[in-house]
Amino acid sequence: MTGKVLNPWIAGLAILGLSICLVDGPAAGQGGPRGAVLFDRLRQEMVKRDIIGGGITNPRVIEAMFRVPRHEFVPPDQRRLAYMDMALPIGYGQTISPPYVVAFMTEKLDPQPTDRVLEIGTGSGYQAAILSGLVKEVYTIEIVEPLAQRAAGTLKRLGYSNVFVKAGDGYLGWPEHAPFDKIIVTCSPENIPQPLIDQLKEGGKMVIPVGERYQQILYLLRKENGKLVKEALQPTLFVPMTGQAEAQRQIQPDPANPRLVNGDFEEELDELESPPGWYYCKEFEVRRGGGAPSGQAYIAFRNQQPGRPARALQGFAVDGREVRELMLTFWVRGENIRPGRSLQESAGVVITFFGESRAPVGEKAIGPFLGSFPWRKESHRIPVPSEAREAILAIGMTGAVGTVAFDALELQPLATRQR
Repeated sequence: MTGKVLNPWIAGLAILGLSICLVDGPAAGQGGPRGAVLFDRLRQEMVKRDIIGGGITNPRVIEAMFRVPRHEFVPPDQRRLAYMDMALPIGYGQTISPPYVVAFMTEKLDPQPTDRVLEIGTGSGYQAAILSGLVKEVYTIEIVEPLAQRAAGTLKRLGYSNVFVKAGDGYLGWPEHAPFDKIIVTCSPENIPQPLIDQLKEGGKMVIPVGERYQQILYLLRKENGKLVKEALQPTLFVPMTGQAEAQRQIQPDPANPRLVNGDFEEELDELESPPGWYYCKEFEVRRGGGAPSGQAYIAFRNQQPGRPARALQGFAVDGREVRELMLTFWVRGENIRPGRSLQESAGVVITFFGESRAPVGEKAIGPFLGSFPWRKESHRIPVPSEAREAILAIGMTGAVGTVAFDALELQPLATRQR
């Protein structure tokens, strides 16, 4: 039940790459004075660029993001990426959430100094460390025992003495220490576990991603008169809540028949700004009422600030043991698209494949798209690595300027493997 959003943008460091410094050499390892100074600088830059720049305004949350050393919570071989706004593998098929997601969920939780908070999905311990300086006590549960032990050791070593770690099934909560003022869930059940509802104080808040395996919505819940009042925040993609929650899941993905959802952008939900099925959308507009090559709607990404992301993502299941090749078709249009701060900051489409450990096992980049051009239909054959178990499709621009629009994205298996 480890928290963690699937890596949202490790794909496309070539075409849709994040434009930030990577740490190489000895400083990327265990550290020392030189490494500590470098990591501190990268952390400050990350907070300014991705946290404040992403719209987080709570000064206490921002200060916590400045203060907590994320590189201490990732494996040594991932530390050079610690201050990129991306999920990173931490072992046992789990990941550490992107910093912006941690900050966004923390801000929505509205932590107060007197709060006792329950976290479901300890993972690396990073989210608990962020909460540690904002609340009275943090109780955090991790179903993968080795991860729970590692997180407890890291938190103790770094001095987070008000965080208490337990190995167990977070579906059941932690009744011995209930009720809790706030609950934060960093993995996705299909439905909200009743034990967590029962353990939330009257007037308390819960932030939780809920839904199908690859179609989830992040909710802010308030407990009023014993019942939950829901506020939909945004589409999202978290790893599934395992244990009892997974045993109760009614809708399972079909990795032998991968498909995209709402690829024509016709579907909309009044309570959500982002189009259903697409998550982490930035600098976008769903345009309706004409101009679409298919149907009545399409999505457009517009950016005038070099280096700023303008994109949308969608995850899907695909089993490379069964599917050998995919066909991706879409319509695309460009208006004055120019590279950002480098030629690598352009517009395009990227599919990144992930294995059972949720580490990347391959990717296919389409593009770059540059200049101005009318609507055109493209079709691409995408080879699927045999190790693949899931994938993320990314569309848009990360760093380029101008406008790129997409419509009628469709994905279907083209060839299968003999088993």
